[in-house]
Amino acid sequence: MGQVIEGKLDATSLKFGIVVSRYNSFITKRLVEGVMDGLSRHGAADEDITTVYVPGSFEIPLACLKLARSGRYHAVIAVGAVIRGATSHFQFVASECAKGVAQAGLQTGVPVIFGVVTAETIEQAIERAGTKLPNRGFEAALTAIEQVNALKAIPE
Repeated sequence: MGQVIEGKLDATSLKFGIVVSRYNSFITKRLVEGVMDGLSRHGAADEDITTVYVPGSFEIPLACLKLARSGRYHAVIAVGAVIRGATSHFQFVASECAKGVAQAGLQTGVPVIFGVVTAETIEQAIERAGTKLPNRGFEAALTAIEQVNALKAIPE
């Protein structure tokens, strides 16, 4: 099987940036609570977490890129909620947000985690914020921790 590299779920001494969309705040507030819970349960200190609020999910990628480029954070977590409406606006916002978040990570080498809920209905979004399904914010926090530690373990 050879050498196996895995990231540990240990956020001790790691620094995180969180970018949060204010739009659909009734969902994003719950997602941020999930992120904070996930990070703190695994050793992250409050003073090692910076949260940036942006108007909507379309604005998330640029803030993620700026945080990742700053060199101050081990990972950046994007949090938002895009809910399908009666127009095609949903597809443009969800697609560009996902592409932009991925590009921020690829351009900087800093893990930028997509914790944005994209849902067909308000009910689905509420479920993904932790009412029936696991909180997507909590899952994004664990992904960030594991990815940082896995990347640190890869030899140069």
